[in-house]
Amino acid sequence: MTKADRAFPQPPIRRDCRHFISICGNEPYTRKHRDKYDHIVDSIGDDLQPLPWRNGKGATVMGPRNPLREKQNPDMIRPPSTDHGDLKNMRWSFADSHVRIEEGGWTRQTTMKELPTSVELAGVNMRLDEGVIRELHWHKEAEWAYVLEGSVRVTALDTEGGSFVDDLEKGDLWYFPSGHPHSLQGLSPNGTEFLLIFDDGSFSEESTFLLTDWLSHTPKSTLAHNFRTRAELFKSIPSSEKYIFAGSVPGSIHDELPTGRHVKKSKLNFTHHMLAQTPEISSGGQVRITDSTNFPISKTVAAGHLDIGPGAMREMHWHPNADEWSFFIRGRARVTIFAAEGNARTFDYMAGDVGIVPRNMGHFIENLSEDEPLEVLEIFRADRFQDFSLFQWLGETPQRLVAEHIFQDDKDAADKFLEQIHDAKKDPIRQ
Repeated sequence: MTKADRAFPQPPIRRDCRHFISICGNEPYTRKHRDKYDHIVDSIGDDLQPLPWRNGKGATVMGPRNPLREKQNPDMIRPPSTDHGDLKNMRWSFADSHVRIEEGGWTRQTTMKELPTSVELAGVNMRLDEGVIRELHWHKEAEWAYVLEGSVRVTALDTEGGSFVDDLEKGDLWYFPSGHPHSLQGLSPNGTEFLLIFDDGSFSEESTFLLTDWLSHTPKSTLAHNFRTRAELFKSIPSSEKYIFAGSVPGSIHDELPTGRHVKKSKLNFTHHMLAQTPEISSGGQVRITDSTNFPISKTVAAGHLDIGPGAMREMHWHPNADEWSFFIRGRARVTIFAAEGNARTFDYMAGDVGIVPRNMGHFIENLSEDEPLEVLEIFRADRFQDFSLFQWLGETPQRLVAEHIFQDDKDAADKFLEQIHDAKKDPIRQ
């Protein structure tokens, strides 16, 4: 054991609720429970039912309850003693979003309507079965996407008339700038599911510009004039939008590319293989950053993919250039947001949840489990991923100044703390 380990000993590894007996003398969520350091509690992993008891204060719940919801949000039922103020809600679950069911697929969204603090970005979760098409369309907003499962074909056209087609798999991205027409189709064998991000929190999937919607609201004589054919040709076109519909399974890209003599390939790359990037290795996990520096077309959305190991945490930090829009892919997490003026609030997240952290607000992400990994996307309306590390800041600030801020009347604690931050290397995910 190093001197640093002795100065700041770690709590025992938690495997079940006996962990709390070992560090606090009794099980959490009871009148007798005492924990002046606000340790994390994995109520799902340890099969514990949260109750509003904290260090002897509180009482049982006598009225109507939703026990499953309480277990998903233990820090709402019993907030850490450090929480204070009236910070707005920063959590939403896609499980609470309305699902639009279509032929062979579905979609649901998280926007300002569902989560009012989602001001800068909006998210859409979409599923397309094998051969199912998200019809040719475009948006006022830019569209960024992450493939969650399966495989998908994307098509697009650039402003120079260049055609683009690519097939993507889990962990891949695409980005279509505002107004660029595109389509999506699920591939064999099980189609695809993906997360769409739009660079405006007030976005709605219902406001998409759809090919069939436009054609159905254009006089057939005008269609004939535009396409240099007879009006009778359009008698069987759809009378309204198709949106998501079952199509034939596509062949290879080579076999399906248009062959007209004026067709040309786009010089732009609308896709990127995020999980194929070499990760930055931290002491507690891995980080992959994708922004305009390695995905040049993505001018309004930057993202980080985090693999946070069991018991590890995304270090205390803040983002100076954009709100953070987080999507939790797997695992369970605790996040405390510091909003200045004495305001702080803790939220719990699990797979399928969305979290918001407004720009410049300090926060961290703790993996609640000692056994399971945590996978998170941090997404920003920005061209570059930027953050400030609290550890690095204090380590690269004159040490006398740091000590007098935090431990002015405790020299022994100051010396031990300064030893910990002596090496100021940034460590985004800390073990």
